[in-house]
Amino acid sequence: MATTNKPKLLKPNNAADFIGRKASTLAVWRCTGRYDLPYIKSGSSVLYDERDLLAFLESRKVRQ
Repeated sequence: MATTNKPKLLKPNNAADFIGRKASTLAVWRCTGRYDLPYIKSGSSVLYDERDLLAFLESRKVRQ
């Protein structure tokens, strides 16, 4: 049996919880383009790929 790499897609509320923000913050980021956080838009639905959220968090990591 072959395994698939099907992405885990999260609704804005779940995505916001995942990165420790509010869903309204993600909405502002989408509208303003403040951060390069990819999302999927299908009709009126917005989804976030969990892999993109992990990459976003990694890119925000501060190393001194």
